[in-house]
Amino acid sequence: MPDQSPDSRLRAAGLRVTKPRVAIIQVLDSAGVEHEHLTAAQVAERTRTLLGRGLSVQAVYDCLDALSATGVLRRIEPAGHPMLYEARVGDNHHHLVCRACGRTADVDCTTGDAPCLSPSQRSGFVVDEAEITFWGTCPDCAKQAGDRPGPSTHSSTRGA
Repeated sequence: MPDQSPDSRLRAAGLRVTKPRVAIIQVLDSAGVEHEHLTAAQVAERTRTLLGRGLSVQAVYDCLDALSATGVLRRIEPAGHPMLYEARVGDNHHHLVCRACGRTADVDCTTGDAPCLSPSQRSGFVVDEAEITFWGTCPDCAKQAGDRPGPSTHSSTRGA
Protein backbone atom coordinates (compact mmCIF):
# COMPACT_ATOMS: atom_id res chain seq x y z
CA MET A 1 0.00 0.00 0.00
CA PRO A 2 1.45 3.40 -0.92
CA ASP A 3 2.79 5.62 1.86
CA GLN A 4 0.96 8.79 0.83
CA SER A 5 -2.71 9.45 1.49
CA PRO A 6 -5.11 9.47 -1.46
CA ASP A 7 -5.52 13.25 -1.03
CA SER A 8 -1.73 13.78 -1.23
CA ARG A 9 -1.41 11.58 -4.31
CA LEU A 10 -4.22 13.43 -6.07
CA ARG A 11 -2.72 16.83 -5.30
CA ALA A 12 0.77 15.68 -6.36
CA ALA A 13 -0.72 14.59 -9.70
CA GLY A 14 -2.45 17.96 -10.14
CA LEU A 15 -5.92 16.47 -9.76
CA ARG A 16 -8.84 17.77 -7.74
CA VAL A 17 -9.61 15.85 -4.58
CA THR A 18 -13.11 14.40 -4.95
CA LYS A 19 -14.93 11.75 -2.94
CA PRO A 20 -15.14 9.29 -5.85
CA ARG A 21 -11.41 9.63 -6.67
CA VAL A 22 -10.41 9.22 -3.02
CA ALA A 23 -12.72 6.20 -2.66
CA ILE A 24 -11.36 4.55 -5.82
CA ILE A 25 -7.80 4.96 -4.57
CA GLN A 26 -8.82 3.52 -1.19
CA VAL A 27 -10.47 0.54 -2.91
CA LEU A 28 -7.34 -0.17 -4.96
CA ASP A 29 -5.05 0.35 -1.96
CA SER A 30 -7.10 -2.25 -0.07
CA ALA A 31 -7.04 -4.62 -3.05
CA GLY A 32 -3.27 -4.24 -3.19
CA VAL A 33 -2.94 -5.53 0.38
CA GLU A 34 -4.49 -8.79 -0.89
CA HIS A 35 -2.45 -8.62 -4.15
CA GLU A 36 -5.62 -8.19 -6.20
CA HIS A 37 -5.88 -6.51 -9.59
CA LEU A 38 -9.42 -5.25 -10.16
CA THR A 39 -11.57 -4.73 -13.24
CA ALA A 40 -13.48 -1.48 -13.62
CA ALA A 41 -16.67 -3.32 -12.65
CA GLN A 42 -15.06 -4.58 -9.42
CA VAL A 43 -13.75 -1.09 -8.67
CA ALA A 44 -17.23 0.35 -9.24
CA GLU A 45 -18.93 -2.21 -6.99
CA ARG A 46 -16.47 -1.76 -4.12
CA THR A 47 -16.45 2.02 -4.48
CA ARG A 48 -20.26 2.17 -4.30
CA THR A 49 -20.13 0.06 -1.14
CA LEU A 50 -17.45 2.28 0.38
CA LEU A 51 -19.29 5.50 -0.48
CA GLY A 52 -22.65 4.09 0.56
CA ARG A 53 -24.27 5.59 -2.53
CA GLY A 54 -24.60 5.14 -6.23
CA LEU A 55 -21.84 6.05 -8.63
CA SER A 56 -22.32 5.76 -12.37
CA VAL A 57 -20.20 3.41 -14.42
CA GLN A 58 -19.15 6.39 -16.55
CA ALA A 59 -17.97 8.28 -13.45
CA VAL A 60 -15.86 5.29 -12.42
CA TYR A 61 -14.31 5.02 -15.90
CA ASP A 62 -13.65 8.77 -15.96
CA CYS A 63 -11.91 8.58 -12.58
CA LEU A 64 -9.90 5.50 -13.56
CA ASP A 65 -8.83 7.18 -16.81
CA ALA A 66 -7.71 10.35 -15.02
CA LEU A 67 -5.97 8.45 -12.24
CA SER A 68 -4.09 6.12 -14.59
CA ALA A 69 -3.20 8.89 -17.07
CA THR A 70 -1.51 10.85 -14.26
CA GLY A 71 0.26 7.85 -12.75
CA VAL A 72 -1.78 7.72 -9.55
CA LEU A 73 -2.98 4.23 -10.55
CA ARG A 74 -1.72 1.70 -13.05
CA ARG A 75 -3.85 0.14 -15.77
CA ILE A 76 -2.77 -3.17 -17.25
CA GLU A 77 -4.30 -4.72 -20.33
CA PRO A 78 -3.62 -8.46 -20.59
CA ALA A 79 -4.51 -9.68 -24.09
CA GLY A 80 -7.91 -11.38 -24.16
CA HIS A 81 -8.81 -10.22 -20.64
CA PRO A 82 -10.50 -7.09 -19.24
CA MET A 83 -8.37 -4.12 -18.25
CA LEU A 84 -7.17 -4.31 -14.67
CA TYR A 85 -6.23 -1.59 -12.22
CA GLU A 86 -3.82 -1.46 -9.31
CA ALA A 87 -2.42 1.13 -6.92
CA ARG A 88 1.15 -0.20 -7.13
CA VAL A 89 2.96 2.46 -9.15
CA GLY A 90 6.40 3.99 -9.23
CA ASP A 91 8.34 0.78 -9.40
CA ASN A 92 9.36 -1.44 -12.27
CA HIS A 93 7.27 -4.56 -11.72
CA HIS A 94 5.63 -6.92 -14.19
CA HIS A 95 2.72 -9.38 -14.16
CA LEU A 96 1.96 -13.08 -14.29
CA VAL A 97 -1.40 -13.90 -15.92
CA CYS A 98 -3.18 -17.25 -15.83
CA ARG A 99 -4.36 -18.28 -19.29
CA ALA A 100 -7.27 -20.22 -17.80
CA CYS A 101 -8.86 -17.89 -15.23
CA GLY A 102 -7.11 -14.56 -15.77
CA ARG A 103 -5.70 -14.38 -12.24
CA THR A 104 -2.97 -11.75 -12.23
CA ALA A 105 -0.02 -11.50 -9.87
CA ASP A 106 2.77 -8.97 -9.51
CA VAL A 107 6.35 -10.04 -10.08
CA ASP A 108 9.28 -7.80 -9.30
CA CYS A 109 11.66 -7.01 -12.14
CA THR A 110 14.98 -8.78 -11.75
CA THR A 111 16.80 -5.88 -13.40
CA GLY A 112 15.17 -3.18 -11.30
CA ASP A 113 15.55 -0.16 -13.56
CA ALA A 114 13.23 0.70 -16.44
CA PRO A 115 13.42 -0.21 -19.21
CA CYS A 116 14.55 -3.68 -18.25
CA LEU A 117 14.70 -4.79 -21.90
CA SER A 118 16.07 -3.04 -24.93
CA PRO A 119 14.56 -3.55 -28.39
CA SER A 120 16.82 -4.82 -31.16
CA GLN A 121 15.81 -1.74 -33.19
CA ARG A 122 14.60 1.55 -31.76
CA SER A 123 13.39 3.14 -35.02
CA GLY A 124 14.07 6.57 -33.55
CA PHE A 125 12.07 5.90 -30.36
CA VAL A 126 13.37 6.92 -26.94
CA VAL A 127 12.49 3.83 -24.90
CA ASP A 128 11.67 4.49 -21.25
CA GLU A 129 9.69 1.40 -20.26
CA ALA A 130 9.22 -2.25 -21.14
CA GLU A 131 5.91 -3.76 -20.05
CA ILE A 132 6.24 -7.49 -19.61
CA THR A 133 3.47 -10.02 -19.08
CA PHE A 134 4.33 -13.61 -18.24
CA TRP A 135 1.63 -16.10 -19.27
CA GLY A 136 1.01 -19.49 -17.73
CA THR A 137 -1.34 -21.40 -15.46
CA CYS A 138 -1.91 -20.41 -11.84
CA PRO A 139 -1.54 -23.10 -9.15
CA ASP A 140 -5.33 -23.43 -8.65
CA CYS A 141 -6.06 -23.95 -12.36
CA ALA A 142 -3.09 -26.29 -12.77
CA LYS A 143 -4.32 -28.36 -9.82
CA GLN A 144 -7.86 -28.40 -11.20
CA ALA A 145 -6.56 -29.57 -14.59
CA GLY A 146 -4.38 -32.21 -12.96
CA ASP A 147 -1.19 -30.45 -14.02
CA ARG A 148 1.57 -29.14 -11.88
CA PRO A 149 2.78 -25.56 -12.19
CA GLY A 150 5.88 -25.32 -14.29
CA PRO A 151 7.20 -24.15 -17.61
CA SER A 152 4.56 -23.27 -20.18
CA THR A 153 3.90 -25.80 -22.89
CA HIS A 154 3.16 -22.97 -25.30
CA SER A 155 5.94 -22.25 -27.77
CA SER A 156 4.97 -18.63 -28.43
CA THR A 157 6.19 -15.71 -26.39
CA ARG A 158 3.80 -12.88 -25.67
CA GLY A 159 4.51 -9.42 -24.34
CA ALA A 160 2.06 -6.80 -23.22
